[in-house]
Amino acid sequence: MNLAAVTQALQKVRENIQQVVVGQNRAVDLLLIALVSRGHILLEDVPGIGKTTLASALSRSLNLELSRIQFTPDVMPSDVTGFNMYNPASASFEFRPGAIMANIILADEINRSSPKTQSSLLEAMQDQQVSVDGTTYPLPSPFMVLATQNTIEQIGTYPLPEAQLDRFMIRMSLGYPSAEEEIAIYNRHSGYSPLAQLQPVLGADEIIELQESAIDVYIAPSLTRYIAELARATREHPDIRLGVSPRGALMLVQAVKGRALLQGRDYVLPDDVTWLAPYVFSHRMILAGESQILGHTGDEIVKQLLKTIPVPPEQ
Repeated sequence: MNLAAVTQALQKVRENIQQVVVGQNRAVDLLLIALVSRGHILLEDVPGIGKTTLASALSRSLNLELSRIQFTPDVMPSDVTGFNMYNPASASFEFRPGAIMANIILADEINRSSPKTQSSLLEAMQDQQVSVDGTTYPLPSPFMVLATQNTIEQIGTYPLPEAQLDRFMIRMSLGYPSAEEEIAIYNRHSGYSPLAQLQPVLGADEIIELQESAIDVYIAPSLTRYIAELARATREHPDIRLGVSPRGALMLVQAVKGRALLQGRDYVLPDDVTWLAPYVFSHRMILAGESQILGHTGDEIVKQLLKTIPVPPEQ
């Protein structure tokens, strides 16, 4: 797929999502970046902002198999990965696939499930496979997890473990709409749901081609070094107890290629790195105790580092 075809395909998906979602251009772009970069995305914010609607609009815009998992405390790991059940007719155990066996996984309210159930997603998100009773089952391609969580309620929720957070390429919040956007939401969603009428505009083969095109996007050695310096700076910062892992830095490399493609380029610019770094790095850091007490956030520290570490010139 040439660059013009890639740009046109991504624009079709963007316009399709915007039939349902009012505003939120930044969030839509981040979703598309994660899609073409083979990443997973975590949407977190207060209830009623449109997290699930945004995730559903993306999944409906793609002609892929969608599986929605409504996470609750009683959801078991076998509900996610699948299990073996004895069949008396054949006198053997047969594998019953779980909800994870789909292209797009909408993990709704993921922090309402137990850490054991959350951990059942780790292998799927990292290796695109699941293991049940010693047997490994590949997941369909393309594969993407869109998870939502409510950051306000604490009762009946479990914090996502660090290993789980590290599997998400991008974490973002939506924020409240402007007054004009909120009125547009009333007008658009007070009658028939536009989500129910949304039709897919891309299929599996086209998405795989987009992902392969993103791999070939050029990133200059100076920019990969810049990303490495940012990651190392998080590990040495006095306010950070645990900095960004090499996997996190690699995900930023993949994500900036996706943003370049989204903007119609086959090469990465420094602006791609500085724009995406807070979304890719901030949830991967554990702040020191004193820093947490003072109310500092990972997002603030990443933005501070972006100001202090020299940006390489465009090449």
